[in-house]
Amino acid sequence: MCKENRTDEVFEEVKIREMRIEDYDQVRALWMTIRGFGIRSIDDSEEGVARFIRRNPSTSVVAKANGETIGAILCGHDGRRGCFYHVCVREDYRKKGIGKAMAVFAMKALQKEQINKVSLIAFKQNTVGNRFWKSVGWTFREDLNYYDFTLNEANITKFNA
Repeated sequence: MCKENRTDEVFEEVKIREMRIEDYDQVRALWMTIRGFGIRSIDDSEEGVARFIRRNPSTSVVAKANGETIGAILCGHDGRRGCFYHVCVREDYRKKGIGKAMAVFAMKALQKEQINKVSLIAFKQNTVGNRFWKSVGWTFREDLNYYDFTLNEANITKFNA
């Protein structure tokens, strides 16, 4: 549970738990509200996310408040290194410790599976995300280059406006 009290406002309890495929509709709806978020036509479809969760059944996370999904992380690993994908918190719930609580939950799940390192990719123009990751102690790497190769041209990324 994540709860924060300030002198001028009180926030309801937020429950952090493992993501299930039944969460997909609300998670996708959340993704669609995140400005600049890139959604892939195949990988981020319900079938694509179901495949990801089957492969990584205990490491992805949702944050729920009042029955609504207000945060999510797709988290998986290859047996050696974990990776965070699509980390997001609904804008009106940001700066309340929810993103950090979800990241800690996912990292503990990775540790239970004997994974010792986790990485993520943040777009350079994602100033909010980059600021967040630096503020919670993640290391920005300048010693490597990131490469990818598209195996399926139908897996188109569309960015939210």
